[in-house]
Amino acid sequence: MKRTLFLLLLVVSLIGAQDKSRNAEITADEVKAHLNFLAGDALKGRFTGSPEERKAGDYIKAQFESYGLKPAFNGKWFQEFPFIEKVEMTKKNSVVLVTTGTKTSLKAAKDFTTLGFSGKAKLSAGLVFVGYGISAEKMNYDDYAGIDVKGKIVIAMKNHPEHDSSRSKFEMFTTLRNKANMAKEKGAAGLIIINGWLPKNDDILPTPHYDGAPGMKDFPVMQISRSVAEELFKSEGVVLADIQRHIDAAKKPQSFAIINTTAEISAEVNEVKKIARNVGGVIEGNDPVLKNEYIVIGGHYDHLGVDQLKESSMYKGTDKQIHNGADDNASGTTGVLEVAEKLASIKNELKRSIIFLTFSGEELGILGSTFYTNNPSVDIKSIAAMLNMDMVGRLNAESNLTIIGAGTSSKWKELLNQKNNYGFNLSMSDGGSGGSDHQAFSNKNIPVLFFFSGTHSDYHKPSDDVDKINFAGEEKILKYVYDIAYDIQKMNARLDYVKVEEKAQRPSGTTRVTVGTVPEFGYSGNGYKLSGTTEGSPAAKAGMKAGDIIIKFGKKAVGNIYDFMYAVQDYKAGDKVEIVALRDGKEMSFTLELIAR
Repeated sequence: MKRTLFLLLLVVSLIGAQDKSRNAEITADEVKAHLNFLAGDALKGRFTGSPEERKAGDYIKAQFESYGLKPAFNGKWFQEFPFIEKVEMTKKNSVVLVTTGTKTSLKAAKDFTTLGFSGKAKLSAGLVFVGYGISAEKMNYDDYAGIDVKGKIVIAMKNHPEHDSSRSKFEMFTTLRNKANMAKEKGAAGLIIINGWLPKNDDILPTPHYDGAPGMKDFPVMQISRSVAEELFKSEGVVLADIQRHIDAAKKPQSFAIINTTAEISAEVNEVKKIARNVGGVIEGNDPVLKNEYIVIGGHYDHLGVDQLKESSMYKGTDKQIHNGADDNASGTTGVLEVAEKLASIKNELKRSIIFLTFSGEELGILGSTFYTNNPSVDIKSIAAMLNMDMVGRLNAESNLTIIGAGTSSKWKELLNQKNNYGFNLSMSDGGSGGSDHQAFSNKNIPVLFFFSGTHSDYHKPSDDVDKINFAGEEKILKYVYDIAYDIQKMNARLDYVKVEEKAQRPSGTTRVTVGTVPEFGYSGNGYKLSGTTEGSPAAKAGMKAGDIIIKFGKKAVGNIYDFMYAVQDYKAGDKVEIVALRDGKEMSFTLELIAR
């Protein structure tokens, strides 16, 4: 261990020493060198908060230092922030089935598991089977119709009756959070999930994972194996596969109370908290006035790791594979380094100050950049622009380059076209959202540009390796980013900010209307916290703003973003709804008229 650490520090030290004498120009060879380190197997996919993330951060810091940058965070190179890495079952999880007086204890991980958003609870109750656990009265389908589930533990299958159709209207009711919310709303004491037989699938018990929101307070959500469920159903004289086929064919519920068996369950999951780091360096400008304005050039350096974020991986194998993330986003991190080195070589010419940031936690929901914009190293209002690079390593033969945020300043498009001396086929999108770190800055009314060379079949797979990178293509993109940054820093007038009206992003199929709220990523308290609203949206028109915490939507309490999405799905365009939110700790009411998404 000590020898490995010594060798790593020696390599980083030597690289830093080499940087001081090397050519300051942006080159394909230097792009390749950075990528070979950042996306090598030794860094094991740079998962947020991992030892390898720290090694990558140390490497970035060494590069910044060798360029002559100053630490960005009050004399420090690193900005630490807390995050929830995962949830895990404690020893206080158990399921005991009591059939006609005979107790059968199930084995954790083999016979049952507790879901990551489960609440802490211990109870003994009767059981009720509720089909798919869907109540959709407007679709004339209700698994809860005519059956009493109050105080009972309900058993529900995954999926929905039209699972063969990807366009089914039932899709909005099928998330496990949705099923759990429905069960709780109907008065159930807990929920047990099972895999049905259709569509045919393996009977896999999931490992608990953190889905970015607090668990359901005092409401247990567990899953038992299909083989256990079949034995349970057999004691009632029914066959699970037959019931599912009947529901699917007739689109009619087959819910029933389980007479011969009760359950004793105990559920508890713990949040595992860790510390991650943003890395930052700064070049101070030379103009006595303009140096007090800042340009941020950034990109995230974390990725999926080995097995830590498998729910985000597109890899379908069961073995553990390193997700090196060469394009996503060692390429963007390399871009920050190369542009920093080039600008540092002409630091005496710079009018405005420039902050170079590499963020962690992007793959968990832009955690690092959101933490930074809420805890900035300078007055957030002094940041004049943010340039983000995420996946800039796979420029294709047509030289297609996507730029998101091109409408967030009235000056962007003219500048982008003027500086396109590289033959790029530019595709510009006006809005400042888009699921990468620039969004945290756009939420603070800062003009942003997000440079992106396009998605590909290796996205979020172990095959996103250095050998797939177009080094010459990335060199061109980085020179383009440099040219734009250079022009921004010398402008006499500061860029204006334009708030772009755009559709709020949400998982497909969850709701028919839009509210226009933008979530505060990384918020783990009670309620649904906003980082902003979209221009012209119902939320914006009603006067809601960043920092508001929605705690009630219509008649439904909101404890997290999933409760919010669940509540919204009951409404249609034109409906008016009363929202209760906390602002600076005080309750406020807003009336919104919803519009079609």
